[in-house]
Amino acid sequence: MPVLTFVPRKQITAAVTLCAALFTTGAMANQPQIYGLHEQIALQELALNLPAKLDTGAETASLSAKNIEMFKRDGGEWVRFQLGMENPKQAQVIEKPLTRMSYIKRRADDRKPGDKQLYTVRPVVEMDICVGAELKNIEVNLTDRSAFEFPLLIGSSALKEFNAAVSPGVRYSAGQPSCTQTS
Repeated sequence: MPVLTFVPRKQITAAVTLCAALFTTGAMANQPQIYGLHEQIALQELALNLPAKLDTGAETASLSAKNIEMFKRDGGEWVRFQLGMENPKQAQVIEKPLTRMSYIKRRADDRKPGDKQLYTVRPVVEMDICVGAELKNIEVNLTDRSAFEFPLLIGSSALKEFNAAVSPGVRYSAGQPSCTQTS
């Protein structure tokens, strides 16, 4: 015949509370960081802060660049460019290894009548980007963004790296970038 053991109510309450705390802590650890539609971003290697638009509709990040040149170094493909924005550092020539080429679908209103080219080809490099206190190495395509308000666009693949969610009604929620090392 089974033996019944009675557990005091305080022990049951403590056990249930502990289980609930462990369960919610694990769930909260996976919660995304909420950022605004616009944030201050630091390009770590250039010691430069600039405004960026966080865009879940774009896949890759895009940095305003000019004088973009491909070249070979040590048997590999490299990219040389200057920043395409009004900033004293824009004259600085930046050289980075080419990560890959990106094919960006062109919008219909960006094409002239009869233009059959559906994609724009852009070089992609890796850069350390800081948002708030989070630093990640992300892929960034290079293109002339001088017609846009923001010189840097952060797309969905980078937002995933940051475990970010974007709140369109919020602006500059992360504050000034304050990164020290890649996380």
